Amino acid sequence: MKLVKSLLLGSAAGLSVVGGAQAADLPVKKAVPIEYVRVCTAYGAGFFYIPGTDTCLRVSGRARAEYGYIGSDSRNVPGGGDLSGFTGLARFNIDARTQTGYGTLRAFLRLDAASRTGHTKFSSGTNERIGYAFSGTGQDQRGRVQNFINVDKAFVQFAGLTAGRASSFFDFYAADYEIIGSSLGSNLPSTNLLAWTQKFEGGWSATISMEDPNYRKNPLFSDAFTATAQPGSGGLSGVNNVFTTAPTPIILATAANGNATAVYFLDAVQRSRMPDFVASLRYDAPWGSAQLSAAVKDVNIGGPIANSAITNSAALGAPTNAAGAVTGIANLTTAQIAALQAARGINAGSQTEYGWAVQGGAKFNLPFIAPGDGLYLQGAYGEGASLYTGINRFTAGYLSNAAVYTGNPFNQFFSDAIVNPLTGRIELSNSFTAVASFLHYWSPEWRSAFYASYGEIWFSQGARQAVSQTSAIVGQSAANSPPSYLTNPFGYANSAALRDTYQVVTGASLIWSPVKDLDIGVEGQYIKTGVKNGRVFDTNRGGNPFTVSSEDVYQARFRVQRDF
Repeated sequence: MKLVKSLLLGSAAGLSVVGGAQAADLPVKKAVPIEYVRVCTAYGAGFFYIPGTDTCLRVSGRARAEYGYIGSDSRNVPGGGDLSGFTGLARFNIDARTQTGYGTLRAFLRLDAASRTGHTKFSSGTNERIGYAFSGTGQDQRGRVQNFINVDKAFVQFAGLTAGRASSFFDFYAADYEIIGSSLGSNLPSTNLLAWTQKFEGGWSATISMEDPNYRKNPLFSDAFTATAQPGSGGLSGVNNVFTTAPTPIILATAANGNATAVYFLDAVQRSRMPDFVASLRYDAPWGSAQLSAAVKDVNIGGPIANSAITNSAALGAPTNAAGAVTGIANLTTAQIAALQAARGINAGSQTEYGWAVQGGAKFNLPFIAPGDGLYLQGAYGEGASLYTGINRFTAGYLSNAAVYTGNPFNQFFSDAIVNPLTGRIELSNSFTAVASFLHYWSPEWRSAFYASYGEIWFSQGARQAVSQTSAIVGQSAANSPPSYLTNPFGYANSAALRDTYQVVTGASLIWSPVKDLDIGVEGQYIKTGVKNGRVFDTNRGGNPFTVSSEDVYQARFRVQRDF
């Protein structure tokens, strides 16, 4: 028995040793460590580290609801009559930053999406023309229902470099205190650019920026007519406008009575030929900030459009009847065009002129009035650069002309330039704007903005007279000699085309912020547009013989906005 007991105990001990060795050889399953999201304090509130990286990320956004009203007495004008509009907007921001040996590496993304309906200041033709608004199927599909999506920001910043989609470095005030955001002045929140910023001691910084020219080009002015022949008139009865989207007529020859007998057309669509170049010098201090900006851009046209030169002169080959009277129009040969151009000293090829703009602005912090108070002062002047001066900020951009509201008698003209129909040369427009804006906190929860802006735009009077001559003599009969623009008091003299105009945009707001990042506010605005001298047709009363020298309109907008 003792021997059996010894054998059993020894076997058990041996099995225990073997089992222990096998257990030690088996892999042990360890718990995966939990990596909690860590707060990143290096760049302010709201940033956290992306797990597994040293990149700090902030996700934020905005929800906005707006209702707007604008006065209008143009219900009987085609396309007119809208008074109200609605907007619902969503915004998403992503800000990613990483500290490197060269400084902070940053990528910022902002996406806006919205639905807009109603009057022209809500359902935006400007945004539709620039390509990020598109019409929905509204009640009559006239653009009153719009949806848009916009990559508002998408840029990289690294060691002084800014590259991508960002706000123009030319801008300063940019309607910072406003709800409607249509005071006169440059305000381009989204463009494509490549810029370098150098910071200096004492709060100074300088930027050189190469920016997308397509967001700052306003179309050149062009007259266009329907092409028909008017036998025996001694003048052409029309100009063919089917060659391109913006043909510009150039007079090659005239009859004894002054009527045009030969014209050809230039391709006046501005192409993207060189970037806009922007430079700014900025100073930031405890009292506020100041900035001086400058920009240069090209204004270009093409040469003559092929097969567009026409004549009704028998001497130049127009068809005639047995009595020798002109019965139609004929195309001019290349040799004839060259000879007529040489005789009139007309430039035969494509052309480029250079527009420019300068802007100065200052912001003053006014805590001695109330914490958060501030005052902006800004002015800009330019030639061939209406979108830099911002003279068209309220009315419209990317148009040769536009009305204050649909059907308004003032089709204010904003062209960067005119092609003079007598010389064929580009002549730049001139414009300036000035704005003052004051923000006051009545209490931490209540604030108001008060702003006023004024601007003017004017054109070469010689070019306007040449355009009026073109409009008068192209399509006039011999009975209208001398040309009707000289004798008809309700003719071109009362047209709004290329008139020197001014505009006033002023307004005030009241905003309540009952809790952090929530704004509930209303803003009212008064706009006056007028000609610097003379009068224009009043289309609200049927035009000829009714004329006016100015027109005003009111609008208001209510907003609820939550940022997070």
